[in-house]
Amino acid sequence: MEDAALVRPDGGPGLVFTVDFITPIVDEPEAYGAIAAANAISDVYAMGGEPMVALAVCGFPDEKLGKDVLARIFRGGRDKAAEAGCAIVGGHTVLDPELKYGLAVVGTVDPAKALVQTRARPGDRLVLTKPIGTGIAAQAIKSRKLSADDIARVIALMSTLNRAAKDAALACGARAATDVTGFGLLGHLHNLASASGVAARVRASAVPVLGFARELAAQGVVPGGTKRNHAWVAPNAEFSPELAEHERLLLCDAQTSGGLLIAVPAEREAELVAELTRRGAPAAASIGELCAGAAGRIEVLP
Repeated sequence: MEDAALVRPDGGPGLVFTVDFITPIVDEPEAYGAIAAANAISDVYAMGGEPMVALAVCGFPDEKLGKDVLARIFRGGRDKAAEAGCAIVGGHTVLDPELKYGLAVVGTVDPAKALVQTRARPGDRLVLTKPIGTGIAAQAIKSRKLSADDIARVIALMSTLNRAAKDAALACGARAATDVTGFGLLGHLHNLASASGVAARVRASAVPVLGFARELAAQGVVPGGTKRNHAWVAPNAEFSPELAEHERLLLCDAQTSGGLLIAVPAEREAELVAELTRRGAPAAASIGELCAGAAGRIEVLP
């Protein structure tokens, strides 16, 4: 259930290896490339690693888009990877009727400090480092229901690297982490809790949410992936009856380049929140805790 493969060569540093790619969720090619790169690199940060080198992976509809668009996508990905200190040294592009772009990334990690999902313990606090709602936002962008200012905010959020979150987690002795992406917040929490053999408790009101995403969800602007996430996690979740349907769906919203969900010992929770704030993470929200109980079971309070 890890976000990336952890490789331990004899006599060398630990390595983290991952691959991820996405279809476009914004119109601007450079922004799409940057978001896709940040999304792929996030898997390395979720393991406590530092990205080192990457290969680009791209499917391109040659008959629909010009080569200038391809160049702009690559430029956005290159610049975002460079911000992470990660060199894109090559890659592979194929003709594809549907545009897709991402990275295969190799990073380094100290295996003793890696943020693996099997190390969480009952009593650990759960801290989230980005607001949720980007899946609903992407749906709204496609249907032209977001203002230019809101689109710019979403692009900035999804383009933000999780480096600061990773550094804060390691500095504060975090045990485990995962990045919140396609399975949504509750889906990724379920995976982490299952891997560690613990249950979880989440306070919905403590979860940071993009304001317009909450409004859109209440209007029924919810992507199919989010609805499928809700159906998948529901058998392992006990939702408070006080939570409306759209509030439950928000907690399952399929994210792109979401934040890290960090499990940290209770005595260092305040330190982690302060460290995330100091390092400029988009959010530093304590949203719940892990507890003894059926592995992967989640109680969702108002």
